[in-house]
Amino acid sequence: MTNVNRWILFSLAVGVVVRAVTLHVLGHQPHRSIRTDVVQGIIAGVVLGFFTAQIFARIKATKVNGWITIFGCGVPGTGMLSRAACALIFPGPINVPQEAMYWTTSKDGAGHGLNGRHDYMMHFTPGGLPANDAFWSLTMGDARNCFVANPINRYSVSDRSGLVSNADGSVDIYIQKAAPAGHQSNWLPAPGGAFILWLRVYMPGAAILGGKYKVPPIVEAKR
Repeated sequence: MTNVNRWILFSLAVGVVVRAVTLHVLGHQPHRSIRTDVVQGIIAGVVLGFFTAQIFARIKATKVNGWITIFGCGVPGTGMLSRAACALIFPGPINVPQEAMYWTTSKDGAGHGLNGRHDYMMHFTPGGLPANDAFWSLTMGDARNCFVANPINRYSVSDRSGLVSNADGSVDIYIQKAAPAGHQSNWLPAPGGAFILWLRVYMPGAAILGGKYKVPPIVEAKR
């Protein structure tokens, strides 16, 4: 049975409950019909399901350095609420953790909303890039989670983008609207307003799967 069918059955069940309450608690009301009660029940079921999924997503989510993830997304048999929570935070297809792990943020490490009015940096210490047996990517999206048009047609950076390391082996990614002088190879262009970031790691290493890896915070850079 699909999630949609489950929600339909749940909504109809709420409709039956509303009908029963109307008849046995509030008493017979001639102006009310079964259709009215069922429609109200479906609406109540949808609203209740939405807010329940929102609450469950907050409970299941792990937040570190401003980034949000949920462990166990994509695993069969996790239950309807777990799948709904994952779908709310990570819209679109979800793989099992062994195939991919996902993080998202709309805030910097200090808890302030990301906005193209500011310049940001993401600093990976030496050996601190996400361990994987495939690849990783950091993707930019605007407030509507759409790709951001930019002069170099770059919408993400990854281990295949030719990122230049610092002398000590660390890697800095520059997240800003204007090109960073001398660091364009590590530039992820941002829009002028609010934006969202997504980090995806495919075939992640043991540290990620074990919850030991900490994604670095997004830090506002001083101009």
